[in-house]
Amino acid sequence: MRTGEETCNGPAGGSGPRGGPSAHGPAPQGAAVPVPGACRTPSDAEITVTAEGLPPWLSPVARAADTLEPQQLSSFLPPESGRGRQSAVLILFGEGAAGPELLLMERSGTLRSHAGQPAFPGGSLDPEDGDPATTGPLRAALREAEEETGLDPSGVQLFGVLPRLYIPVSQFIVTPVLGWWHTPSPVGAVDLAETARVFTVPVADLTDPANRANAVHPRGHLGPAFTVEGALVWGFTAGLIDRILHHAGWERPWDRNRKLPLDWHA
Repeated sequence: MRTGEETCNGPAGGSGPRGGPSAHGPAPQGAAVPVPGACRTPSDAEITVTAEGLPPWLSPVARAADTLEPQQLSSFLPPESGRGRQSAVLILFGEGAAGPELLLMERSGTLRSHAGQPAFPGGSLDPEDGDPATTGPLRAALREAEEETGLDPSGVQLFGVLPRLYIPVSQFIVTPVLGWWHTPSPVGAVDLAETARVFTVPVADLTDPANRANAVHPRGHLGPAFTVEGALVWGFTAGLIDRILHHAGWERPWDRNRKLPLDWHA
């Protein structure tokens, strides 16, 4: 995620309206998706968010996205002050040789924050992305994914939006955007100063108990982790994957006593 400074001085996070189209689930085609607790402007153009036409195996994720509450995803929620860096990530599901898969990238080891961590493509909202309360996070997720991985956004169907979450260490207020990669395009690290590599991970590997553990930070923090594709996925990204697997009904029993220590650079 880039560390831009764009913010939105709206009402307190988490206190916005939740009527009409779901604030964090699939919306009718052409509908604006409200993000609770951010400011609004009338100038946002429409962007399509629909769960129509998804492959059947993605239906559990779409159903979960339509009902999940923020507390079901994380204990770190946007501050009531509303202060934070508005941002978005793209949780992109595709289908590869090994079946359903997720697109991830590994951040450059020279970055100031989250260096070397596997992550979803994403970053701060730019002014041209539009209203953070509606379509801004959708555009930002696609734009950042294109800038970081080179994917063609026209091959992506957005089918849901999860509740906004918070990363205290970097003060990001993150909107996770769900996508179906119906027409895959070539991807790779566009800027090696920002991205070390881009890779896909089969969902079957993420649900394999042999690849699951709890990462232990030197400060004592404990959280889900995955050892896949030569990478240790932990932190915010692993937490989201863990919750999606759980609420989609894909989780398999795994040894929660298995712990992997992180070093002080994490």
